[in-house]
Amino acid sequence: MSADDLCFKPATDLLPLVRSKQLSPVELCEAVLARVEALEPKLNAFVVLDGDGAMQQARAMEGRIARGEAVGPLAGVTVTIKDLAQTAGLPTQRGSLSLKGNVHDVDTPFVTRLKQAGAVVLGKTATSEFGWKGVSHSPLTGITHNPWKLGYNAGASSAGAGTGAAAGYGALHHGSDGAGSIRMPAHFCGVFGIKPSFGRVPSWPVGNTDQVSHNGPMTRTVRDSALMLKVMSGPHHWDHYTLESPPLDYPGLLRRGIRGLKVAYSPDLGHARVDPEVGGLVKAGVKAFEELGCHVEEVGADKLAFAREGPELIRFFWAVHETAGYAHLLPEWEEKLDPGLVACIKAGEGYSANDYLAMRARKLAYVEAWHRFMDEYDLLITPAVSVAAFPADRLNPEHWPQHEWDWVQWAEFSYPFNFSNQPAASIPCGFTVDGLPVGLQVVGPRFDDLRVLQAAAAFEEARPWADKRPAI
Repeated sequence: MSADDLCFKPATDLLPLVRSKQLSPVELCEAVLARVEALEPKLNAFVVLDGDGAMQQARAMEGRIARGEAVGPLAGVTVTIKDLAQTAGLPTQRGSLSLKGNVHDVDTPFVTRLKQAGAVVLGKTATSEFGWKGVSHSPLTGITHNPWKLGYNAGASSAGAGTGAAAGYGALHHGSDGAGSIRMPAHFCGVFGIKPSFGRVPSWPVGNTDQVSHNGPMTRTVRDSALMLKVMSGPHHWDHYTLESPPLDYPGLLRRGIRGLKVAYSPDLGHARVDPEVGGLVKAGVKAFEELGCHVEEVGADKLAFAREGPELIRFFWAVHETAGYAHLLPEWEEKLDPGLVACIKAGEGYSANDYLAMRARKLAYVEAWHRFMDEYDLLITPAVSVAAFPADRLNPEHWPQHEWDWVQWAEFSYPFNFSNQPAASIPCGFTVDGLPVGLQVVGPRFDDLRVLQAAAAFEEARPWADKRPAI
């Protein structure tokens, strides 16, 4: 097996080789690091690459295996951590010059769980500044490139993770998602990403953005995400929003099939603009669910009339939360912040507590409407994003309306399910004529992460994609 093949091989295939001593964790880590070091000048997916630390972890794991000691479910497999997540001993700079060099001495709980499971942490992957936008650029690191077309958007604040997964930077990558930041880079980069139900994976420090941000895996195969999600999940007392129940055996239950499920398909949520080529690829992908024995119903704007509330809600809350979180930086840092973030912060100024609570009441009604809609269906299928990748020096594609901070206009399919805390995943479903990936989104009822994973696994088997590699 070549070194590059090792880099692209799923964790679920690597683990038996590592445990049986047919593959050394050191050999695997060396292969991944060599690929990263060869490609990073082009892709710029890492903020911090901790090669020495990763090799130290790999050698320690090799020693444990040689001594016959018990090892965890991720023994010796590499993982990357997004730079919004606090990671002990490595800088957590959140894509901002205002936090350059910032180092903590405590891991966020899911990072601890990944380490305890035996994963080898390679370093921190790039994010937009404070995760504010859906474009792979930050003042701290510049452009993170889409591996399918250099200079193009790798998508949202988990862009480094999406690029790394697509480019063969090992099997497992962490992302987080407050309005689509797992699903958008999965769509743009042609990989799988799942935003689990809110509270499935602990988030610490606990966010102050009205419970919308979810942590989850980004991988080349659904099985790898199922394995990684099981390790990351479960209650933790540092995050009082975490769900009480432990995770199910996602990998073990993955292949149960989806025959007989009632599936809603919406090409536009009743209001969203979608580029025709993207919409066509998603519609073709929906046929796979019919072939798999699902009962698919296309739902029109009448059934989704409540969804028209979404655009006004997201633009209000996105701006107000950015103002509350980062307005204090403007006196010192305004000239060094992302200009779009500055515009977004200023757009959220001047609202009162009464304004906020009135909009929150509308949001709660909107969320309830989504849950009532899902009472009728086992799954919902939509496009993951309205557009394919576009130049990463733009906030909006050239053929879309321009705005100083509103990028959400081409991402109307993702934030509704952050508001509603539902599980949602982006699955590759094809390529544009320009060779750019497109993702299909599968949404499940809240708490039914397993059903979303099972649907994704069934689709993956019917329409495989993991053998496709970008020609970097």
